[in-house]
Amino acid sequence: MVLLALWLLMSGVYKPLTIGFGVASVLLVVFVMRRMDAVDRDKLELRIGAVAMLRYFGWLLVEIAKANWAVTKVILSPQMPIRQHLFPVTYSQHSDLAQVVFANSITLTPGTITTGVEDNMLTVHAIVGDGADDLEGGGMDARVSRFEKGL
Repeated sequence: MVLLALWLLMSGVYKPLTIGFGVASVLLVVFVMRRMDAVDRDKLELRIGAVAMLRYFGWLLVEIAKANWAVTKVILSPQMPIRQHLFPVTYSQHSDLAQVVFANSITLTPGTITTGVEDNMLTVHAIVGDGADDLEGGGMDARVSRFEKGL
């Protein structure tokens, strides 16, 4: 209901047909979700503290801004000092959710992208050496692990 209200406020369209389609969409999604749960009973356990999540995402926003600056300097430089390469990064997260957060955090950081996952290793492509150095140091991995534990 909150997402429906937010969508309604942001769209600015208050015609009965549009509101009806929105309500019908919400009801369809709720029906499908309940049916999926009745079939497989698969639950995703979230043991993440709200403070830890906010702290991590605040840190991630700062890292994204720093990486944006580094990539911008590379792009605007006449020599284009690109040092692209693929390298493995180990991860220490236990839950699937934390592993996805780690892989997506790497991809969100400009200049790096996660290209594969295999045997406790992520394959990462970087165009700037600084991005690779930060990841190989394990700082982001440690932060995601603390985020997973709720610290």
